[in-house]
Amino acid sequence: MKKNIVLFTICFGLFSFLACGNTAGFQTNQTGEETTMNQKYFYVTAGGQTFQADFAGNSSAEAFKDLLAKGNLTITMSDYGNFEKVGNLGTTLPRNDTRITTSPGDIILYQGSSITIYYDTNTWSFTRLGKINGVTREELLSALGKGSVQVTFSLERP
Repeated sequence: MKKNIVLFTICFGLFSFLACGNTAGFQTNQTGEETTMNQKYFYVTAGGQTFQADFAGNSSAEAFKDLLAKGNLTITMSDYGNFEKVGNLGTTLPRNDTRITTSPGDIILYQGSSITIYYDTNTWSFTRLGKINGVTREELLSALGKGSVQVTFSLERP
């Protein structure tokens, strides 16, 4: 009987220790939910609309994820070339430029220090940070509007 009590106490203590601490690779967000540092998506909010975007699979996207882990990033973005909104990141991320043709929803790192959201196509040497899947040009333009717009990038849904 004494062995069972000792064994129970050890198991309960170990369980309590594991339950109270953050497990490696996990963090707790502001709403108390656990999120993994291996999170595959982020959120883009503009014009009162929020879109979910998938991270690209490169070191630039990982650096962007690390930046967002420090807090939401709100950027003033402006029209450029009638196919994108562009804004300054305020920092430089590593580049992984490859020649690609963009489509609506592509989120691109330009010159290492600017972020763009494409609502139309363009072919150039870019670094993809992510992609809003299943969004149309019209849906993006509805959220982004004309002229300058405040866009917030975050790991948590607003």
